Amino acid sequence: MNWHDKLTQTRDRLRRLNRAIPQTAQAFGGLGKAVKEGGVLEFKQKEFVALGIAVALRCEDCIGLHVEALVRAGASREELGDVLAMSIQMGGGPSMMYASKAMACFDELTA
Repeated sequence: MNWHDKLTQTRDRLRRLNRAIPQTAQAFGGLGKAVKEGGVLEFKQKEFVALGIAVALRCEDCIGLHVEALVRAGASREELGDVLAMSIQMGGGPSMMYASKAMACFDELTA
């Protein structure tokens, strides 16, 4: 399966979950909006933080969503590499495996 398909499946699952728990979904969406629009960091910087956490916590769906957001925000492969290197430093071997997934996702989405 490719990353485009994975992202479609992730969004489909999230839509079904959101319909099942609308109040929670709305509250979580509000939190996401607040943290992305507020503060002093730019959106791209915040997405880099989110990607680093997704790699360290080994959340493949999160990796796809945040890499996609970074592609839209104009992130370069070199910037992504720096973030992934720090994620590996913080998370060790398992983060190395998920960092490789993040780079593959970036390469596919920017091809």
